[in-house]
Amino acid sequence: MRSLLDIQQRLLPDFLNVMQKRYHILRYIRSMQPVGRRSLALSLNLTERTLRSEVEFLKEQNLIEVFSSGMRLSAEGEDILQKLEGIMREVMGIDIMEKKLRDILNLKEAVIVPGNSDESPWVKSELGKAAAARMKREWQGENIIAVTGGSTIAEVANMLTPATNGQNLLFVPARGGLGENVHNQANTIAAQMAHKTNASYKVLYVPDQVSDEAYQSFLKDPGIKEVFSLIKQANMVIHGIGDAMKMAERRKTPLENIKIIEEGHAVGEAFGYYFNENGEIVYKVRTVGIQLNDLKPIQSVIAVAGGTSKAKAISSYMKATPASTILITDEAAAIELIKG
Repeated sequence: MRSLLDIQQRLLPDFLNVMQKRYHILRYIRSMQPVGRRSLALSLNLTERTLRSEVEFLKEQNLIEVFSSGMRLSAEGEDILQKLEGIMREVMGIDIMEKKLRDILNLKEAVIVPGNSDESPWVKSELGKAAAARMKREWQGENIIAVTGGSTIAEVANMLTPATNGQNLLFVPARGGLGENVHNQANTIAAQMAHKTNASYKVLYVPDQVSDEAYQSFLKDPGIKEVFSLIKQANMVIHGIGDAMKMAERRKTPLENIKIIEEGHAVGEAFGYYFNENGEIVYKVRTVGIQLNDLKPIQSVIAVAGGTSKAKAISSYMKATPASTILITDEAAAIELIKG
């Protein structure tokens, strides 16, 4: 396939450019459907004139359907897009980037989706779709899946579909999270994932940050103790990676602790741990739930984060993560990570 693509690039360079453009249009429509032409043109940086001719072509090929509410992929369009994705990964060199990223970060696997979620919010939906597909590949028999909060993991929940027969799933929050935006709390996301997969879930109603005294008190509560025990038994964890300062602000971290984070030059955050560029922990939030050391024996740890702005955060966290980690990221972050 690679040699054929190289020949086509030499003899018919416009062919690959056109195919790439139509691939991006179909991907965007799938992620945002129903979508209007103006929104599509702005998001893909195309003129309305260019887009109009492309839309007409795709409609003539029965790949999209146009309604008053906007455009949608047809069944044929969905089928073509699925077949095209493997080809486009080679055309864009994404398969090669995945291998490089896996080796550089010492990962079990790297999965890259085209685009930049900093510039195109719909790419975050593609991250969610890729993560959901990767999660389902790991499910066999009984599974306890611990999930963190955050907008990216919320997108993963949106993309899940019912589990197949023989899969017994239980979703639990990886840690407490009261006080955050309710839609992005781990409890809400665990419930949504369970709903999407026709599975069960448990909730953990404790704050994101607790004192040592409160921590010991919470662990004496029978309900919390039960969920905490299930979290410790998880065979899969799915989590995001945050920018250190943004996460500190989101948590309303006291000024004296923000000073520690700043002076420690923290760039990344995960599970309440703040890391500098060398992967060293410069500050830790006391949380009820998964701790960094708990990840080592877990069969599958799936980290989901993308965008150029997250590259340093991803790199810092990956220096401290177990080798069982699977990273789901986007092309923009991957390019920065490979460079750096």
